[in-house]
Amino acid sequence: MNNNDRLIRLRYALDLSNTEMVDIFKLGGVEVTKEEVLQLLTKSNDDETENEVQMKCTNQMLDSFLNGLIIYKRGKQDPKPGQPQAPAGSVMTNENVNNILLKKVKIALALTGEDVLEILEDAGITISKGELSAVLRKEGHKNYKPCLDRYARNFLKGLALKYRA
Repeated sequence: MNNNDRLIRLRYALDLSNTEMVDIFKLGGVEVTKEEVLQLLTKSNDDETENEVQMKCTNQMLDSFLNGLIIYKRGKQDPKPGQPQAPAGSVMTNENVNNILLKKVKIALALTGEDVLEILEDAGITISKGELSAVLRKEGHKNYKPCLDRYARNFLKGLALKYRA
């Protein structure tokens, strides 16, 4: 699963319009047009024609979108006295994209651990609280576990079942 697939599935699950997508990217610090959003949301085919142009969603673009989604859903957070102005950006690697997706969507939608477990269960996946906790940990922690595509795909499927039903 690549970043474009993640973006397509997330957009479908949360029922976001093209205008909302542009606004969310802007909140995350990336300027895109509606046409570029449509290119990001175009599914890639192996036999891609010249008319269908897909824009590749980079890790930085997806991270910015997720940050914008948090601001869009929960509002801008004012820094507390003594805190740095901007938090250090999470470094997305191809190994931890799913982990960061899960964490940031959980934050944006104000989901609890039980909510996430319920969403996964609705999609047909049963995991323990300990496994979920390991996936939500910071990379480098001794109990950190990478989130596989299967779990991310089913989490997004469960979100679609919850928010579009």
